[in-house]
Amino acid sequence: MNSALVTGASRGIGKEIAKELLRIGFRVYGIGRDFSNTDIDDENFIALKIDLLDKDLYEKLPKIESMKVLVNSAGVGHFAPHEELSFKEISEIIDLNLKAPLLVTKFYLRELKQNSGYIFSINSVSGLEAAIGGAAYGASKAGLRHFGLSLFKEARKSGLRVVNINPNVTKTDFFDKLHFKYDSDPLCYIVPSDISKVIKDILELRDGIAVTDITIETQIFRLEKKRKVAKN
Repeated sequence: MNSALVTGASRGIGKEIAKELLRIGFRVYGIGRDFSNTDIDDENFIALKIDLLDKDLYEKLPKIESMKVLVNSAGVGHFAPHEELSFKEISEIIDLNLKAPLLVTKFYLRELKQNSGYIFSINSVSGLEAAIGGAAYGASKAGLRHFGLSLFKEARKSGLRVVNINPNVTKTDFFDKLHFKYDSDPLCYIVPSDISKVIKDILELRDGIAVTDITIETQIFRLEKKRKVAKN
């Protein structure tokens, strides 16, 4: 049985990708900080409680047999004019969205190349176009995307495929702490299963075909500002 590792597998996009990989026959190792509310009940799912910001991350990552797929899905977003972001928020964006995927990829890269495997990175349209209030977030996603494109050029002869997936607004708890959210119209948001199905389709392509960059857009782009709750 082939194995996959999914970061951010405890919720949102990562959880749905883990479920899809289980459905199509993978043993899935899922990295997350809290699995208490994760509704995955499958003997082939191995939950790994790991903080990707841990300075000793290399010591926490397990060796995985028959490693075929790596999905870099964990991420964080803080949005505001750049001068209003704290040093901690900027560091968290870069460390979780860019640094951690590079380190995790480095850890498993040799085996993935040997197995002609796949690396999927869940990026964002924010890495493709400029956005007010998202300079640091967009920079982290643009950096991860460039890393993926360059890594494919570097390792393609091994059979490794590196895929950037750039979704627009996706209906997850990513927006819970932000001052805006997806519009209620289903034409204005993506759902996590849309992304997991794209991964499934790419895995089913014949050998010799490599998708390197795919953008998933909403039919209509519209966000909704959250109402401020008056303080007593």
